[in-house]
Amino acid sequence: MFEKIASYLANQMDIDVEQISMDTTFESLGIDSLDTVEMLMDLEEELGVELELEDKVSTVGELVEFVESKLQ
Repeated sequence: MFEKIASYLANQMDIDVEQISMDTTFESLGIDSLDTVEMLMDLEEELGVELELEDKVSTVGELVEFVESKLQ
């Protein structure tokens, strides 16, 4: 799941995927809360799962864990 999310972020932000780790914050990538909502909608469509954030996620790792928990 990390690879899928990192690839998505790299494409959206026009950066190298190697610049993204589990500890990368969305803030450091210049991603705001509106961008996060958009990303979740794209992931919902791609994965066929409903992703409703209960808590704010601030790192790529937190998002990966959240998405994986919804897929189980």
